[in-house]
Amino acid sequence: MEDDAPVIYGLEFQARALTAQTAETDAIRFLVGTQSLKFDNQIHIIDFDDENNIINKSVLLHQVGEIWHMSASPADKSVLTTCYNTTSDSRVATSAAVWRMPKEFESGTHESPDDSSNNPQALELLCHLDNAAQGNMACVLWEPMGDGKRLVSLADNHVALWDLEASSTKATVSSSATLEGKGQLKFTSGKWSPHHNCTQLATANDTAIRGWDLRSMSQNFCQQRGLSANPSQPRRAAQDPSRCLWGEKKNSTRLLFFPRVWSVRYNHSHDQLVLTGSSDSRVILSNMVSISSEPFGHLADEDDLSDGEDNHQEEKSKEPLQDSIIATYEEHEDSVYAVEWSCADPWLFASLSYDGRLVINRVPRALKYRILL
Repeated sequence: MEDDAPVIYGLEFQARALTAQTAETDAIRFLVGTQSLKFDNQIHIIDFDDENNIINKSVLLHQVGEIWHMSASPADKSVLTTCYNTTSDSRVATSAAVWRMPKEFESGTHESPDDSSNNPQALELLCHLDNAAQGNMACVLWEPMGDGKRLVSLADNHVALWDLEASSTKATVSSSATLEGKGQLKFTSGKWSPHHNCTQLATANDTAIRGWDLRSMSQNFCQQRGLSANPSQPRRAAQDPSRCLWGEKKNSTRLLFFPRVWSVRYNHSHDQLVLTGSSDSRVILSNMVSISSEPFGHLADEDDLSDGEDNHQEEKSKEPLQDSIIATYEEHEDSVYAVEWSCADPWLFASLSYDGRLVINRVPRALKYRILL
């Protein structure tokens, strides 16, 4: 059973910001943000045609600076946030803002005009999320199950909960907290949990992973494990020099990789499928049954599925489930800073390397059918 070939898309500039269009559940769509010091930065809207295995793209201008983090609204297809660098008086600062795409780019089935990259339109600025007293923005997170009107920002050692007006043109801080401790502590990433009525937040800083109760803006746990926290998904962390996976569900650590892991993502529908992107330019799809809510066991070989091997297959299914690497994808040539699952197709994912190469891949068919059947 042959798998479909990966689809590769090259950007003109370097890039490390990638997000799926969260509110789009019918069409396969990703957003990519660039990092250029000399030219206007861009957001590339990538629509993937699964039937024909081709990409349709549109380009929007992001003229305020290099994009370091990007997140799409869970409720409005046209709204997104970016964290970007700005320069003032020879000082570089990282700011954040909420933006809206032009109307013609909202639909996931939009086919871009031929001149979209030559004459790109600009994003509409809705509001800034800047608070000079809080420092440089690391990331902005949307409430996972909400109406797109609440966000969390992490800036230096400050965490802030924001409320957006109905029009999304004004944001106010409803509560905040400060990370206290020895030295100059700074948040590197965070993740808003969709469980417990969206009242829990996990953050990473230096060697610690912390849990926060957003109702009281207080810490409810802290894990000190000598970890180098993953910059995109703090529920998973990487240990230096032996990279490990830290599981929030069982508070456990699993050895996985030796290179630096830059990005880790659960599959939205089948949480035993875990993607990682790392500094060795590889994307790895793993079967993490030890932290899964629905482990599926071992993938059978073709020989095992023959009529004469039924008994042998039954014996194999009784073996203890173990974490394992399912597939390694090596289409990149630079560090892979971001991996994301599609919100419309749970078997498809995208990866982005610093040289501006976006690769769309699929879960192997044999594994897909093993999970489904």
